[in-house]
Amino acid sequence: MNDVSEGMASPAQSNREPEPQAPRKAGGASPWHRAWRLLRRDKSAIAAAFVLLVIIASSLAAPLYASMVSGTDPFRSNLSGRVTIDGQRVKVMQASTEGLGLGVTPIGPTLKGPYFLGADSQGRDVAARLLYGGRNSLLISASSTLICLVLAAIVGISAGFFGGVTDMVLSRILDILWAFPVYLLAISLSIVLISQGITIGPIEINSSSLLLPIGIIGIIYVPYVARPVRGRVLSLKNSEFVLAAIGLGIPKWRILLKDILPNVSTTLIVFIPLMMALNIITESSLSFLSIGVQAPDASWGTIIQDGQGLLYTRPLVALSPGIAIVLCVLALNVLGDSVRDALDPRTKVI
Repeated sequence: MNDVSEGMASPAQSNREPEPQAPRKAGGASPWHRAWRLLRRDKSAIAAAFVLLVIIASSLAAPLYASMVSGTDPFRSNLSGRVTIDGQRVKVMQASTEGLGLGVTPIGPTLKGPYFLGADSQGRDVAARLLYGGRNSLLISASSTLICLVLAAIVGISAGFFGGVTDMVLSRILDILWAFPVYLLAISLSIVLISQGITIGPIEINSSSLLLPIGIIGIIYVPYVARPVRGRVLSLKNSEFVLAAIGLGIPKWRILLKDILPNVSTTLIVFIPLMMALNIITESSLSFLSIGVQAPDASWGTIIQDGQGLLYTRPLVALSPGIAIVLCVLALNVLGDSVRDALDPRTKVI
């Protein structure tokens, strides 16, 4: 559980949910309108959203930057070979007219269009790879968050609403997953699946597919979201408006869709930015260990791995994706806190 607490708010803050919302009277402001009004007045939420929009827009513009500004292929090595100097094999960059005008690919930042942040050990533009890496990191984070929330909602609602054997079986499965340290489980699954790929009937997913880290990260965090959802459903199940609906003989599927799901959605919405921040950290960690995003694709984690041996000569290779991760995770956590406070102002820490 310690692994999870690093990327999320404290349980006391993140698990406390708004009171059940029965159907509102005509003319009254809905909880969603009140939450939106509070968010628009929250300067920290606006600042966090602005930072996220800048990061997302920059990442989406990666192909445009590579073709029109950088003019380089961020996935092609610019090495022309190696020579032996003082008994050591040294990489030689290809000839280039870009950057500092020295006739070779620049190794340091030029602060110009081409090689703005310099080149890595393979002579690839760091800035272009940073933007392409952001696309993959954000895609994996968003997709795995969606998978996690959908599975957690299905498991949590089923266990809490139907109870009995269903609750017992699903709870034991969650306990088994909970028993494994989350990073140990992620590393174990990644090593097995990335080394062999996966085949499900006619569907074959190769080891370099982004679907593997998306699925692994989406599954390992299901217990941490499903348990709060189950607890929320148990409290809603005993609320007056749900008991009244059951007493009137309303079908269970209608109660789930009309009464349970709208109230559980507040729990899931609070988890979205927090889980995205946590998933970015997890994906970067797996990619840094070479068991996440595979070459020639890039992510912030793989770029940090490429730059770990260049910290003394080209620190921006590793520092630039690290800074991007910090900014993105910080913005997501600030936005998550603001969303939680807007949905239930009583949880706001003064």
